[in-house]
Amino acid sequence: MNATVYDNRVSTLAEGPLWHPVRKQLFWFDILGKKLHTRDPDGARSWELGEYGSAAGWIDEDALLLATETGLHRFDIASGNRTRIADIEANDPTMRSNDGRADPWGGFWIGTMSKTHEDGAGAFYRYYRGEVRRLFGSISIPNATCFAHDRSYAYFGDTRSKKVMRVALDAESGWPAGEPEIYIDFSSQNVSPDGAVIDADGLVWIAQWGGSRVAAYDAQGTFVRDMSISVPQVTCPAFGGEDFSTLFATTARENMDIETIAKFSESGMVFHARGVARGMPEYQVHL
Repeated sequence: MNATVYDNRVSTLAEGPLWHPVRKQLFWFDILGKKLHTRDPDGARSWELGEYGSAAGWIDEDALLLATETGLHRFDIASGNRTRIADIEANDPTMRSNDGRADPWGGFWIGTMSKTHEDGAGAFYRYYRGEVRRLFGSISIPNATCFAHDRSYAYFGDTRSKKVMRVALDAESGWPAGEPEIYIDFSSQNVSPDGAVIDADGLVWIAQWGGSRVAAYDAQGTFVRDMSISVPQVTCPAFGGEDFSTLFATTARENMDIETIAKFSESGMVFHARGVARGMPEYQVHL
């Protein structure tokens, strides 16, 4: 199935799409433009963040949890005001946040990375019940954060290493309960895994940077089907719409030359397709 443009505002690096299940509204980031975007019944809307922001979860109808280069913030949608919840690498100006997602226990996982893409400089963290704990280090470009609906596994990846991992989780608390194992290794393919989300049937939909698609894989890591997108750099998927049967995807034009942008002029826009699969509401963040 082919996706079409949902929003034609161009971001250099659009990321972190979140469908708010109560507001029935999509939010996403322009990381390098330091903006948060949305569409509501009144049309397009944006907020200037003043720093790199990359991922969000929903707290309630009126507020989001935003992950930025300095930490986690409660964001009031009506006013645009932010309240700091937790610091994450706030004292290191060389680092920023990247991929993140709420987990089934009301926690929030967030990856960090070097602004200059330094190998192994980043890490994955989890915020849970007021505590931030470092989970995994030596990450270059953290991505593919998502969670099995039966609470058995967390998935996460490193776009630079081209590996998506999974780790068993404690059923009561959601903290990792073992060592990560390789779920899919894309090293032999001419694509790199980016953001990911799991549908209602348990398929893992992985955005493929350089692959012009979001592709679905079963529990064994076997390819099942995909959603094609008319630009090469696909960054992150999210399910939404009235019945969660719309698959959204953000894209980028980062590091593209003039000729490539002319060829793929819709790069950096947000795409969508209906009926690809059915997703689930994103988990609510509990502060």
